[in-house]
Amino acid sequence: MRTRATVGAVTGALALSALAVPAAQAAGTARVPAGTAAASKAAHSAHSGHSTGKSAYAAGVDEIPSVLNATFSNVKVNSGKNIAVGISKVVKVPVSYTLTHGADVDIHAADFVSAVELYRGESFENPIYFFDSDVATCTDTSATVASCKSTVAIDPMELLNEDAGSWKAAAFAVAFNGQDPQNPADPSQIGVAVKDNAAAFKLQRFSTLTVNAAPEPVKKGKTVTVTGKLARANWDDGKYHGYTVQPVKLQFRKQTSSTYTTLKTVKSNSTGNLTATTTATVDGYFRYSFAGTTTTPAVNATGDFVDVR
Repeated sequence: MRTRATVGAVTGALALSALAVPAAQAAGTARVPAGTAAASKAAHSAHSGHSTGKSAYAAGVDEIPSVLNATFSNVKVNSGKNIAVGISKVVKVPVSYTLTHGADVDIHAADFVSAVELYRGESFENPIYFFDSDVATCTDTSATVASCKSTVAIDPMELLNEDAGSWKAAAFAVAFNGQDPQNPADPSQIGVAVKDNAAAFKLQRFSTLTVNAAPEPVKKGKTVTVTGKLARANWDDGKYHGYTVQPVKLQFRKQTSSTYTTLKTVKSNSTGNLTATTTATVDGYFRYSFAGTTTTPAVNATGDFVDVR
């Protein structure tokens, strides 16, 4: 079941105190893998606490996790590309970064956790919705530098259409230093490092585009009618719907060529359907091409061959 709450005007410290309760009750709803849940809570608490002086780690606990001697660079989400999500398949998104740490920080300790959070909203400490990666696997490249990789699983069943658009990434590391992650006796002994706004990307509703050119074959000089449909994932109901009133290019390439040329631009109608006409000249392939929007990725239809006689 989807659960959603809006942060709105709630302050960061107050909103993040909700991370101490189940995600379904949180002010910023989270989808957090079990391996990073406690670390995510500590990272949010520390990031808020270091700026406000108030801990949101747990009710009745004033101590704020300390600053961990670690920094992040080269944070990449999906190899720098936007993320397109359909209606049923869970999308596994690769994330990577460089972790630089002090010689006193044991990044291979059993209670050390590093991960990346993908979020929509104002900031890491005040997200509307977020997904955390699995615990990263870090490989030493020197005594104080490591190359880290992980994966974020994005399930379309946990998305709504309002989630499409601009997202950010934050990298974090937590050294629990012997403290119980679920109920630390002294949170100040926990070390936390966070790099907010480390990367930006678009989370998009997967798009589809079809084409059909007729008649086939056709006489030279006669009219070819090209139909098709532009659609995209609807995360609210788990179906594909036509993407309406969008400019789409009708393109053609000769059978002997590998390059498409734009013939004209048409707009999808109220159901996403496309219709255009052109004159048959030589054998070749017709396709529709959509440039994409902030919420929807670009897509090209597979060319439909027409034999001109």
